[in-house]
Amino acid sequence: MVSATSSGAAGRSVVVAIDGPAGAGKSTVGRAVAARLGLEYLDTGAMYRAVTFAALRRGIDPAEDDVVATLANSVEMSLEDSSVTVDGVDATVEIRGREVTAAVSAVAANGRVRSELVRRQRAWVADHGGGVVEGRDIGSVVFPDATLKLFVTASPRVRAERRVAEIGGDVAEVEASIVERDRKDSTRAESPLTESSDAVVVDTTGLTVDEVVARILELMPA
Repeated sequence: MVSATSSGAAGRSVVVAIDGPAGAGKSTVGRAVAARLGLEYLDTGAMYRAVTFAALRRGIDPAEDDVVATLANSVEMSLEDSSVTVDGVDATVEIRGREVTAAVSAVAANGRVRSELVRRQRAWVADHGGGVVEGRDIGSVVFPDATLKLFVTASPRVRAERRVAEIGGDVAEVEASIVERDRKDSTRAESPLTESSDAVVVDTTGLTVDEVVARILELMPA
């Protein structure tokens, strides 16, 4: 285990890439790992949700690829201090709501949107001198040379129970939607959800956040 700063011994930025399916605990774990390592944290899923929120707010169908791609190039978003602002509007709560959740897969499958947001993600890390970055294609596409690559997962039922604890709903229905989201994310043409060949799989089923964080810190290279 190491105590990381923004740059490695050779001046290379420390980047911890955390990928995994919805509800696996990536955000909670990512924030905790970032705090322990003294790094900044970026939830890239919130960026796709921000674009989705912006589209819905303008009455744009998220499946209108060209229109949404143009919007992604111009929308202003800030993801700092656990809050999300979209075009000057606090969307921290709304981006996690059911309407955005139901539509975000279509936006995430848009290749031009992904290209723009990957550009922003890389710029964010350059500006912050490294960081803990989580999403679904971070180790495979965005930062293939990350210091540490993790694939954080959990059983669909546990993930559903966690989501219900956050936003409410019926566990069986939420589990079914999670399974469908997994299918869409793993089969989309653009940057599908997948484990990098050199990623360490961390199954959070039955583990506390502290136990998962301890495991990840032990994996950090010296």
